Amino acid sequence: MKTANGNTSVMDMFEKGQVLKICAPMVRYSKLAFRSLVRKYNCDICFTPMIVAADFLRSIKARDSEFTTNERDRPLIVQFAAHDAQSLADAACAVAPFSDGVDLNCGCPQRWAMSAGYGACLINKPELVKDMVRHVRNQVDNPNYTASIKIRIHKDLRQTVDLCQKAESAGVSWITVHGRTTEERHQPVHYDAIKTIKDSVSVPVIANGDIKYLRDVESIHELTGVDGVMAARGLLANPAMFAGYEDTPLQCIWDWVDISVEQGTPFTCFHHHLIYMLERVSSQPERKVFNSLSSTSAVIDYLQNTYGSVHDLKT
Repeated sequence: MKTANGNTSVMDMFEKGQVLKICAPMVRYSKLAFRSLVRKYNCDICFTPMIVAADFLRSIKARDSEFTTNERDRPLIVQFAAHDAQSLADAACAVAPFSDGVDLNCGCPQRWAMSAGYGACLINKPELVKDMVRHVRNQVDNPNYTASIKIRIHKDLRQTVDLCQKAESAGVSWITVHGRTTEERHQPVHYDAIKTIKDSVSVPVIANGDIKYLRDVESIHELTGVDGVMAARGLLANPAMFAGYEDTPLQCIWDWVDISVEQGTPFTCFHHHLIYMLERVSSQPERKVFNSLSSTSAVIDYLQNTYGSVHDLKT
């Protein structure tokens, strides 16, 4: 789908009636190379990792290291951490020519983020969130450019509904709901809460939390009525998940090698992704050997010797 230069909007994708499959913003992981990979396997929309808007605006170095894209990397949503409306709007204007929307992080529960006024602490500041969404809406000179938010839920769900309705009144494009409170980490996701939020607003709602297989997408849609599903750890473990694979297929592993080599992905990032991808399909002794490898060539040799090449798939 072409979304560059304001030709069409990401919002058109919601009108097709299918449940959208989305790659979550993940620190260190949802960078260009990984986005390129999951797009080959039925991922509809990708998010960048969270970028601190103030740092991004202040430093050319931060802009170059934090935000990398190419013409095939669409639709792309850039996620920012911000605690004032003008910084978010300025950052949105800077990335608007190269992306399809910005997302305000209102869900990161990490202490450093919350103490700096970013992330999940914003769910307790609905007026500020409303102001931030409105600033982006008013200042980005492209009517098709989206302004979304990603939130966690309150213990008292009425507060979350109020937040979402205020964001809707400011023109929010859609809302992603991670179905846990700020204090919860690995507890079960509150899908009932996501359904309540979906029923309380007219903008699209995306469900996030514990999506591990393609079948989860449909079951969560049936449970909550959401318009899309966002995955993080599930996609790290299996980037081909949205294409219906139960575990990472060999083709996907070699696709990752090709993309990483082509884009010059740093070794640590290249290796870490493979550690996640191979976790379900390798034995503990194999993982021990693989995790100790320290060069791209050693990794490629190991993969060739242990799993075979892509050509072996076709013979």
